[in-house]
Amino acid sequence: MSFLALEGKRFLVMGVANRKSVAWAITQSLEAEGAEVIHSVRSKARLDSLHKLLGDRRAYICDVEFPEQITALAEQVSADYGPLDGIVHSIAFANYSEGFKPFHETLRKDFLQATAISAFSLVEVAGAFKPHLNNEASVVSIGISSTDVTAENYGYMAPIKAALETSSYNLAKSFGADTRVRFNTVNAGPLKTSASAGIPGYLESYLYAEKLTFRKQNLTTQEVANTAVFLLSPASSGINGQGLVVNAGMDRNYFDKEVVSLAMRPEQKK
Repeated sequence: MSFLALEGKRFLVMGVANRKSVAWAITQSLEAEGAEVIHSVRSKARLDSLHKLLGDRRAYICDVEFPEQITALAEQVSADYGPLDGIVHSIAFANYSEGFKPFHETLRKDFLQATAISAFSLVEVAGAFKPHLNNEASVVSIGISSTDVTAENYGYMAPIKAALETSSYNLAKSFGADTRVRFNTVNAGPLKTSASAGIPGYLESYLYAEKLTFRKQNLTTQEVANTAVFLLSPASSGINGQGLVVNAGMDRNYFDKEVVSLAMRPEQKK
């Protein structure tokens, strides 16, 4: 038996969008350890786009913006597979159709919709699946490592990701009353994903973050997946109600000599 002891276990992974997704990297790593993975995606269109990638893997449609679909998903998965050993919540959405605005101009409807999908859906998923989780199951959510940092090109998602994290911690406490189900988040640094590619100015932020890492090399999606798989495994049984920061030291290196030198470089004369 391997250290992770995942062989024969069954997990639901929510949020695969394409082959660059953290959720897809987690899927592959779980399967490499002998686990069975089933999926849920938000729409028929998304499922169709993933046909070649998912192959014969089972996938359900569940748009977490609608609570009744979450309830139906839990019932369907339970009927088809029985109890789960864990869930991966890798879901986020924000409506930037009017472009990025100063935070104080954030529209209520956009903020509430993004919160419902990106954060509160974890609470609803946990509640719906509670009767269908093994007693020592593990639920892992994908967060970010910079919820306490203001970033113009991330809009209002930082406080919403903070809500995701604190929801996870409170679920750990709530479930702890009568189960040993664990809840943790993987708080990742900037990644090269299809979703991030659509954020204006993201490339500059990504390159800046790379200079702040101790190793001068940004995080890989696989590194985030590796942490998530560890948290899903019995090997992490002592970790609960935590957020593990995975960002190659980015948040510990603000005064890097190279970065300070570049910031203080005199403006070149025209």
